[in-house]
Amino acid sequence: MQSERQARQLLGLLAATWSEVQPSDMLRATAERLLAAHPLRAADALQLAAALLWGQRQTANRELVTFDIRLREAGRREGFRVLPSERG
Repeated sequence: MQSERQARQLLGLLAATWSEVQPSDMLRATAERLLAAHPLRAADALQLAAALLWGQRQTANRELVTFDIRLREAGRREGFRVLPSERG
């Protein structure tokens, strides 16, 4: 229970600093474009679309954090610096 409590406290601290991108027609249209351009699952396309909209489509100097191989490649092709780096 101690580790769960610590994890929830950390999540609460992180939640106070992150930005949430709400569903919109623009998000859906961007996700559809990403699905046509990359071999992504729908949820991954929505995640990448949200990152693009959050960054106002300016991916230079923006980072995308993921361990998913397809999302990593799509993010890289869209211009994000993908973390963690493949070198470890």
